[in-house]
Amino acid sequence: MTDYPWPNLATMLFAQANVHGDAPFLWEKQDGAYQSLSWSEVAAQVAAVAKALKILGIEPGDRVALVCENRSMWLISDFAIMAAGAITVPAYVTNTVDDHRHILSNSGAKGAIVSTARLAAKLIPALDQSPDVKFLIALEQPETVPKHANLAKWQTLIAENNNSLSEIQSAALEWTADATACLIYTSGTGGTPKGVMLNHRSQFHNAMGAKDALEEIGLGQDIFLSFLPLSHSYEHVAGHFFPVCIGAQIYYAEGIETLATNMAEANPTIMTAVPRLYETMHQRITSGVKKAGGIKEKMFLKTLALGRKRYQGQPLGLLDSLQDRVLDRLVRNKVRARFGGRLKALVSGGAPLNPEIGIFFTALGLRLLQGYGQTETAPVISVNRPALVKMHTVGPPLLNTEVKIADDGEILVRGDLTMQGYWQDEKTTQETIRDGWVHTGDIGNFDEDGYLIITDRKKDIIVNSGGDNIAPQRIEGLLTMPLEIAQAMVYGDKRPNLVALLVPEEGWMREWANAKGKPNTLDQLAEDNDFRDALKPIVDAVNTELSNIEKVRRFVIAKEGFSVDNGQMTPTMKVRRHKIKDVYGQQLDGLYR
Repeated sequence: MTDYPWPNLATMLFAQANVHGDAPFLWEKQDGAYQSLSWSEVAAQVAAVAKALKILGIEPGDRVALVCENRSMWLISDFAIMAAGAITVPAYVTNTVDDHRHILSNSGAKGAIVSTARLAAKLIPALDQSPDVKFLIALEQPETVPKHANLAKWQTLIAENNNSLSEIQSAALEWTADATACLIYTSGTGGTPKGVMLNHRSQFHNAMGAKDALEEIGLGQDIFLSFLPLSHSYEHVAGHFFPVCIGAQIYYAEGIETLATNMAEANPTIMTAVPRLYETMHQRITSGVKKAGGIKEKMFLKTLALGRKRYQGQPLGLLDSLQDRVLDRLVRNKVRARFGGRLKALVSGGAPLNPEIGIFFTALGLRLLQGYGQTETAPVISVNRPALVKMHTVGPPLLNTEVKIADDGEILVRGDLTMQGYWQDEKTTQETIRDGWVHTGDIGNFDEDGYLIITDRKKDIIVNSGGDNIAPQRIEGLLTMPLEIAQAMVYGDKRPNLVALLVPEEGWMREWANAKGKPNTLDQLAEDNDFRDALKPIVDAVNTELSNIEKVRRFVIAKEGFSVDNGQMTPTMKVRRHKIKDVYGQQLDGLYR
């Protein structure tokens, strides 16, 4: 076990507040403009809420559910719960009433904190069926009042307990790094979410490991833009604990739809995102360049070509070097400006990143580092290093992290990052952690530089009727590279060959439909033979890059995109294969007849 600078995460926050004092810390939009809270103000509010939780009956080890958008209230609530010795149970803001009911019931939460009346509308019906919950703290007055839980106002609790800093700071010293900090429910790609118990030590491991991995880019005076769900372990560390660890400022994005505007306002130095965001941005940029055409398109393509040569380590001749310098000012500077102009690094995690997408952004002058992990490992296991970026890998393991490859190719992990187990599920815990090693369920290997290469999820691997093991995620990544295809899912377990479910790119689909005089909505075009024929050459072109057993022989078109709202994606944009199969399984099976 490693020694860390602070006893627990709450004391880390208080210590950093003592160092940074009145300097700005948290930024969120109010009345159309970003307003900040200082480190001292945040520490005082954390202490006030922690004191209030104790008055409301929260004791060490109790669970408190947290339903809140990315905003200062989220961070203050999380650290307050831990300062009181309790355990934070984050919940996605996209959760249904049933999702909330499962989490409240399974965790045995004694209290809950919610921000808006809109979020309370789905939480309160679940709370009403969860007798263990004794109180609800709300920022906004909900439309309905809980039946059995006391309702308290966030602002009132802070005002009534605003002189609690010294008392709570002293009390927080009691909790050790081995105490449980949070109970994070997996996003449910394969079924019912499980509660993953993570202690303070595991979060310290990840935060300090990230600091070690990124120090060479010059950490200091950093600004994070937080927009991935804080209820997911990835953002919980990368956009929450890590910034606190290094004394950085955090801006909270208003939402994915305003991300471009918020980047320009925050001018972040470090951002974390999932591959889906990079894929979407890749499609938007390339589509815009294609429409512009002419000299702009030629300059852009030349920039990509030269950037790719540099990434691959190929020497640039005198003419190429001169062109590269000019294009850096004319093209790359404009791209960098779209991300705020100060980015030191973009980090990709949560799902596999198509190497071509990574090279695309690298060639455009943005440092993109792919990492790897899972909730059970707090979550980061490895990440690329700025000095040597290999897009087909997820980099070397973090500091003080043991990783080995089992005989069957499965990646095993051991260290302070290991979860304590699944909440009230000893059987599954013992299946996942054996002899101290987390069995990740991922397949991979190390290259000559000790960089980890992920080939696929063990449980997602398709085994065709010939007994061949096929990695669907690589094929899906290639299918979504063309502008015409936005999303894809490959299918074919125990079948003679692969088929696919495709979601066309909306802009291309509308242009095609308008040119043909056809309806321009996906649900109307999904079974249109002409539209299917228009997509066939795209799939055929992808098949030329695939081996015989990987080729997609036939496909169907989805009637709507995979999304969080329809339950076909997790809040962190990972495909829920089992949900998609529930909807389209019969159609996909029909392709074999």
